[in-house]
Amino acid sequence: MAMRLFAAVGAVVVAVLGVQPTAGAGPVAPVSGIGPCATDPAPAHQSLVPKTLDVPIPYPVVTVDPGAPPPVPPQRTRMALPANPCLDPCPDLTDKPAPPPDILQRLGVPDVLPHAQPFYFALPPGPSPQTGPPPPPRQHPSTEPAPQSPARPAPVIGQVTEVAKETGADSVNRTDKRWQVYGTDLGISWESAPGQIATVFGDTVGVGFHPPGGMGPDWRSNALAFSSNRDLSHGIIFDRMVTDARCHAAQVLSSRQKDNIEITTIPTSGFALGSRQYMSYMSVRTWNSLPGTWFTNYGGIAYSDDDGQSWTKDPYAHWDDIFGLANFQVAAMVPQGDYVYVFGTPNTRLGSVGLARVPRAQVLNTSAYQYWRDGRWTPVGGSASATPIVDAPAGELSVRYDTARGVWQMSYLDTTAAAIVLRESNSPQGVWSAPTQTVPVSRYPELYGGFIHPWSTGSDLYFTISTWSDYNVYLMHAVVDD
Repeated sequence: MAMRLFAAVGAVVVAVLGVQPTAGAGPVAPVSGIGPCATDPAPAHQSLVPKTLDVPIPYPVVTVDPGAPPPVPPQRTRMALPANPCLDPCPDLTDKPAPPPDILQRLGVPDVLPHAQPFYFALPPGPSPQTGPPPPPRQHPSTEPAPQSPARPAPVIGQVTEVAKETGADSVNRTDKRWQVYGTDLGISWESAPGQIATVFGDTVGVGFHPPGGMGPDWRSNALAFSSNRDLSHGIIFDRMVTDARCHAAQVLSSRQKDNIEITTIPTSGFALGSRQYMSYMSVRTWNSLPGTWFTNYGGIAYSDDDGQSWTKDPYAHWDDIFGLANFQVAAMVPQGDYVYVFGTPNTRLGSVGLARVPRAQVLNTSAYQYWRDGRWTPVGGSASATPIVDAPAGELSVRYDTARGVWQMSYLDTTAAAIVLRESNSPQGVWSAPTQTVPVSRYPELYGGFIHPWSTGSDLYFTISTWSDYNVYLMHAVVDD
């Protein structure tokens, strides 16, 4: 988990090198006001010089991988929380005084906290999803023409404002006190039911968290919250999280948490078809790689039939990584019309964007997918044959279809532009517009994310960002001029 530092460095490097952000967006306005409680300080971002610095020291372990353990029914609990977020519902669990700063911290020098961390060399290499019933019947989709639409002009972005800190201490949701979520990232949202939004997070840590990054005890590879407020001008207000104990957010997707086998399981998108929820995810083998890169075992799809309380990783709906080069490891899945469209990148922030589609009823059957290749939808060649619809580099895709305008929107981190950017298109296969900057790295160092909230409108674009130095989620608002 701590090795995610290297995965976030890509955005920092381009800022340090002085790469200029893409022109076209208005200034990012600073957030004003205080947190939800009168005693809260004004939200402030962490210094790039941390108080403590976690330094994992890998050591090799050769082992035989027994495979993923059989799934067990998850432990779940429901707890009525006080409506007032300023009231601490579980002080016995969360109110632990911080240790006094030592002499190095008083001098502005971070404490270095080395710790040993096993790095596994396992045979056979890497896990696969849990085996299950027989695979679905093989489909034989046809090849169909799919010409690109004319390119739209680049989006015109006005002022971009930080709306609210969504997670951690002094956030609008007080996730530290209410669910023991002190540090987390991503904040990927979808409409999980009429009037309900699901928001899923990546690596999550609890009491004892110290930035930067996801360092701290009580590590969960992911967590899931639900909200219903449509007025986003003061933030996304979580009604509840999936919990497994009193005031404790649960890990909803299982994870081995063994470096170089499966260090974590990270959600990449979500959507609902009827009463079933789907979540795409990546099984991360290790974060130990070059800046802006990591290695996955596969990109997969999980589903839930009980409103997100429990999730099943489908044993066949996955795209295996081949030598670290396979596409559709990081996916943004969007239902529209008769199909679910899949926008995918390799296991880095440095790859180009490929495109696939599948009939709604066949989401879990990878043989039913067609890939967009040179103006056609075709199963020939599989995922490796997909023609890029957006050139590299693209990291952490977020795609939505704006029904009011009939326009597709794509947000992602462009490390060469040193910014999160927005593109638009009249069709999923493009031609996609030129990118317009929404949030630059110069304003938010160590920036990543850019996940669009589904209740954005044509002119009001709401999206979440994370930074490695804060390691929490913030809601942003951009004015889009159509």
